[in-house]
This record gives sequence, structure tokens and C-alpha cells, in this order.
Amino acid sequence: MIALNRLTKVYISKEPTDMRASYDSLFQRTKDVLKGDPFSGHLFVFLNKRRTCCKCLYYDGTGLVLICKRLEHGLFARVNLIHSGDIVLTQAEFSLFFEGADISKRFIESPREVKKISRHPVAANH
Repeated sequence: MIALNRLTKVYISKEPTDMRASYDSLFQRTKDVLKGDPFSGHLFVFLNKRRTCCKCLYYDGTGLVLICKRLEHGLFARVNLIHSGDIVLTQAEFSLFFEGADISKRFIESPREVKKISRHPVAANH
């Protein structure tokens, strides 16, 4: 089981990937295409051209983990190919994405993370 937390980022490759790829080739694509560190503990997601299959590469601290999924019905959500930055999902967004939910509007409308500001200032003791 993958133990994702708020610090774990989920990066999705914008380029289609041959689903015959395994550990070594996905490791290399993580470095070359996503410009990521495969040993970072983040999750790296690769889709085939038709968006019916998905492979995820993850380092759990002891070794590389490869997760594969083929949807029996439907497609994985389309990612915004013209987005200039990295495609990064939250844990909740990845869960929806991995189930085949349509989260394509997320790439257009999703707000940035909001920093919480305390509304109650701490009174100084004299």
C-alpha cells in the first residue's frame, strides 16, 4: 500500500508513455521528462496515448514500487498539455484521477493552496 501524505506530491507526465516500460525506463523518464528525483518519495504517474492505462512509480524508502492500472471502462482524465509548469495533484485529486473520475476542469479552475492565518492573536503576558 502507498502511504501518501500532504507532503507527497503526485506528478503526471504530459507525454504519453509506452506501457511496456518498467522500473528502469520509468526511472529514466522521471529524471528526463518530469525532471524529478525518483528517490524523493513523490509519486510519478505515466499514461498511455489512449489514456486507458496508467503506471505509477514511487520510492517507499526500501525500493521502487510500480503500480499499474488499466481502466475497464472510460479514460483517465486529460491533462492540460499547454500548461507550462508541472502537473501536480493532491492526494485527494490523485485518488479521483486513479478511479477514472473526470478531473479535467481541475487543471483550469483549481485554486492554489491557501495558507491559514490565525484570526485570534495571542495576547502577550506582562
